[in-house]
Amino acid sequence: MFIVIAAAALCAAQPPVREPVLVELFTSEGCSSCPPADLLLERLDREQPVPDAQVIVLSEHVDYWNRLGWADPYSSREFSERQEMYARRFGLSGPYTPQMVVDGSTEFVGSDALAATNAIGSAARQSKVKIEIQPARADAVTVEVSPLAELKSRKAFVYIAHAAESASSDVLRGENKGRKLHHVSIAADIRKAGVVTDREGLKTDIPVRNTAAPPGSRLIAFVQDASNGRVLGAAMFSIPR
Repeated sequence: MFIVIAAAALCAAQPPVREPVLVELFTSEGCSSCPPADLLLERLDREQPVPDAQVIVLSEHVDYWNRLGWADPYSSREFSERQEMYARRFGLSGPYTPQMVVDGSTEFVGSDALAATNAIGSAARQSKVKIEIQPARADAVTVEVSPLAELKSRKAFVYIAHAAESASSDVLRGENKGRKLHHVSIAADIRKAGVVTDREGLKTDIPVRNTAAPPGSRLIAFVQDASNGRVLGAAMFSIPR
């Protein structure tokens, strides 16, 4: 009886497993509809409100708003092109802001909290590939991705994103003139690190504590199906200060 009770108490003491879900927000400081979506992304990151999900957020600032009065300091053509890829995959007429994309599989207006929690909950119930990020030495981490053997995918790309923890801007022109905007997990770049298949995983060292990945920033690794864009797994590493 004691053994049964002790085992039950041990199980109860362990926190529930949360499946990683990647939430991308395509946003711009030049868009007056975007601040509510930025706030929602911050709440998802801080509060982790969806049971069974570890929400890994990534704020990707597009550049096509820059010509309308305010050049978003975090914007990049790279993120506009990534959003255009999603627009084609989702059969949209074109990109828009704010747009939230959950695990590369679901998209909706980025300020829609109900759509976000529903999509994240659904994504957390999907099978995931295992990704581990561990310190390799003071200036590098090791990213290890398992093969896709238990998933339906045959081939997927491994991406590494570098992101600032948070930042604020005083917007001087454009639709948000006079506002102070705050952002979290601000993507600086997203790069391919390799390929995994149903038979072969990937293990690679990624430098940190450098210009691309300074102390206090985030390194996010995710695996994305090469054919349909579904995100099959994600992991985040906070680079110590």
